[in-house]
Amino acid sequence: MSSVDLQGITKDFSGIRALDDVTFSIKDGEFFVLLGPTGAGKTTTLRIIAGLTKQDAGTLFFDGDSMEHTTPADRDVAYVFQQYSLYPTMTVFDNLAFPLRSPLRKIPEVEIRKKVDEAAQKLKITHLLDRKTARLSGGEMQRVSIGRAIVREPRLFLMDEPLSNLDAKLRESLRVELQHLQKTQGYTTLFVTHDQIEALTMADRIAILNEGRIIQIGTPNDIYDRPATTFVATLVGTPRINLFKAAWDNGTVLIENSELHIPSAGNTPAQFLLGIRPEDVKPTAEGKFAGKLVLTEPLGVETILHIQSGGQTLLSLIPGMTDLRLNDTVRFNLAQDRLHYFDLEGKRL
Repeated sequence: MSSVDLQGITKDFSGIRALDDVTFSIKDGEFFVLLGPTGAGKTTTLRIIAGLTKQDAGTLFFDGDSMEHTTPADRDVAYVFQQYSLYPTMTVFDNLAFPLRSPLRKIPEVEIRKKVDEAAQKLKITHLLDRKTARLSGGEMQRVSIGRAIVREPRLFLMDEPLSNLDAKLRESLRVELQHLQKTQGYTTLFVTHDQIEALTMADRIAILNEGRIIQIGTPNDIYDRPATTFVATLVGTPRINLFKAAWDNGTVLIENSELHIPSAGNTPAQFLLGIRPEDVKPTAEGKFAGKLVLTEPLGVETILHIQSGGQTLLSLIPGMTDLRLNDTVRFNLAQDRLHYFDLEGKRL
């Protein structure tokens, strides 16, 4: 496996800036996730690392060595695409063996079979080896696609939203398997996604990318608990963070168009944006604040409450189900040590 460093990577397409001074490092054996919305520049970043696209500026290093004049074939990376990219007329075994049968590799057939069998066992697809890939389900095809990358034992895995075409249960199952595989085998992995759940559950570290720029890099806890901007705060977390215009006045935070007055020692501008995670809105009979329940979203293991205060609606996330009914008065407290303060431009204070 390898470490990867991107320094000042910039790329334009027809005058449109796809990547703007992108800089980050991936440690040897790390599961690094690039998270951002569609069009953020995630796939372009992968293609530059793989050598399929040439950057306009900046430098890429593998283990401290510049890749400036290294061809894609010589970079020894495995690329797992969103689409499965399998040969439908071949068996699963032959699809897995295909990258090993290159004349340049000169690997004996006995060793190829051993590597294929090992990869199939890791991905639990041994029983599929004799089946044509055209007869596989979506989850099985993606396992084969990942297995074809594993057999090569590359220095780096690049994964471009490999779970996005699967249904929810398959996505969850394969997400767990991928994470276990990466941890036990120590693969250096760059995983691209727009799904914040995938990012938070799988990553050692996350880089948030938007409009070609890195907004924040950190552990899942860093990204969730200390978002650098309102963009990051709203991108990560389900249900969404409560975000309000607010003002500080004589020891009290006043939320615009609301009856919420929150005591605060205060060291903020006169006007700012206040973020409150739904799990930090805690209903209790002795709560300091009150509002009217206007909607409930029961999810089984937890329930989302929509609590109206003046002209604002606050989301609260509580465990389990609730006996509360619409139009009930809900008293609640706020975890004031977990409030998030941003300036009016969206930067963390």
